[in-house]
Amino acid sequence: MNKVYPDAHAALADIVADGQTIAVGGFGLCGIPEQLILALRDSGATNLTAVSNNAGVDGWGLGLLLQTRQIRKMISSYVGENKEFERQYLAGELELEFTPQGTLAERMRAGGAGIPGFYTKTGVGTTVAEGKEHKDFDGQTFILERGIVADVALVKAWKADRAGNLVYRKTARNFNPMAATCGRVTVAEVEEIVEIGQIDPDDVDTPGIFVQRVVLNAAPEKRIEQRTVRAG
Repeated sequence: MNKVYPDAHAALADIVADGQTIAVGGFGLCGIPEQLILALRDSGATNLTAVSNNAGVDGWGLGLLLQTRQIRKMISSYVGENKEFERQYLAGELELEFTPQGTLAERMRAGGAGIPGFYTKTGVGTTVAEGKEHKDFDGQTFILERGIVADVALVKAWKADRAGNLVYRKTARNFNPMAATCGRVTVAEVEEIVEIGQIDPDDVDTPGIFVQRVVLNAAPEKRIEQRTVRAG
């Protein structure tokens, strides 16, 4: 079994369409599938719902798709680094579903596990709870959150074998594992591809059963969101 595609554009060519829900791994600019996001932009698909912790920054990450107006709705927990996001949202041009960070991770994990919904205390008594079912357990109030199942998931990993088994490296093990499981079709962008059997089963973070396609990006840019240095 060989799930490796020649490049990001080939991997998305027949699976991306207008109106889809796309889950994207990463935290800020850390661990984002850079080439897959570029290929998604180049696909021209519009009216997308993007499920991601954040919306990138102006000119990079999902910020590229905001510039081209391909995203209709964001399901996110943090959007503070993107001026174009702010402009579109305040102008009523972009729909936003704010989701607490842990809840967002659990919604993707639940969707991937076949769990349609779960109750959580997070957000009770805030605008996050508006319009959601409330239920009391042991004298405490919880709200119902729905699991997320995406049409396509785009994730970044450090290493993969040709069967799609993934290993993440350090901080890139953020939203990527959950995003990988919640996609009906999951495409992984990796820095190294090895033969089947060369990854110890105990080292596999995302089993290949969740991953349909793999593309190599041996030299990602890995931009820094906010570079801060000490003077002197």
